[in-house]
Amino acid sequence: MLSLPVRRLHGPGPSPVAPSVLQAMALPCIGHMDPEFMRVMNEVREMLQQVFQTENAMTLACSGTGSAGAEMLMDNLIEPGDSCLVGVNGVFGGRLAEKAKRAGATVHTMEAQWGQVFDQDAILEKIEELEPTVVAFVHAETSTGAHQPFDRLANAVHAYGGMLVMDCVTSLSGVPVLIDQWGIDAAYSGTQKCLSCPPGLSPVTLSDRAMHKVNHRKTAVNSWYLDLTLVGNYWSGSRAYHHTAPVNMNFALHEALRLTLQEGLENRFARHQRVHQLLKQGLLERGFTYASDPEHSLPMLNLVNIPSKVADEAAARRQLLSEFNLEIGGGLGKLAGKCWRIGLMGHGATQESVEAILTAIDGVVSDTQ
Repeated sequence: MLSLPVRRLHGPGPSPVAPSVLQAMALPCIGHMDPEFMRVMNEVREMLQQVFQTENAMTLACSGTGSAGAEMLMDNLIEPGDSCLVGVNGVFGGRLAEKAKRAGATVHTMEAQWGQVFDQDAILEKIEELEPTVVAFVHAETSTGAHQPFDRLANAVHAYGGMLVMDCVTSLSGVPVLIDQWGIDAAYSGTQKCLSCPPGLSPVTLSDRAMHKVNHRKTAVNSWYLDLTLVGNYWSGSRAYHHTAPVNMNFALHEALRLTLQEGLENRFARHQRVHQLLKQGLLERGFTYASDPEHSLPMLNLVNIPSKVADEAAARRQLLSEFNLEIGGGLGKLAGKCWRIGLMGHGATQESVEAILTAIDGVVSDTQ
């Protein structure tokens, strides 16, 4: 039987998984058309609506990771020739722009320094200039820890008949994601971040306005697998067979959502913020500096500059993994070799985790002096 070490997962994801979630994943497999599985799907949708804080009927768990959720929204909401405005201030904004391009959009990008967010007034000016069909920004940029405000954008987007799309892969259940209050038309996330479920599903939600766009396309959706007119009928409505759903992954997500709502969203947000402050204090005391905007930083993803005394950051991360079973992330893209990404997400956002992270860093960084 396969044997693996027990890791402390404090990189950009996946995050530590609660034992009861793993137990749910190990339940006996049943058919993807079994009435009992349909009941689980209904309950997953209802709990996702609560976590997204939305009444959107089209709320489901897309089969695939967060990247599949992103492609589902881009492929369904964009038709060839549509104008799309995408914010790029990190790796995942860049990927979102590429997905929009591949869906056939004429893509216009706004650029911001990595680690910084976009001023909403500047976004509003760009919307007025372009009158785009789709406006897509990353709420929680996993490559930088930047936390993008969304609360003032929807009215301007809707004034020109556009759709507002949010990437909340790293933010969902870690900080407020107010889909209905902010007027978000479509959003996608991932199970492996603050929900603390293994990777493999992408929670998505679409407003009635977004589904009107989907249902009145002039062209077929580029992806058959991700076509919401088909997948949506499997998750609700006629329950028509579409694909073999990852049954046991949905069992795991069901339990992860149950734990999230049992704790309460406000309590969960406060816990992430509290342990973030503990980690930040400890890192600052050790001479670390943060590389992200201090006014708009995520509590669950800490982007820190690598101390000058660490000559080989990749070797230091390997040592953290081999000697302390601690996984942290290196920098991506422009930040490769310059920053570390330290995650405190979901089940792993605890004081005990902070202490373990700081102890391990002390052991490794002191060895480099």
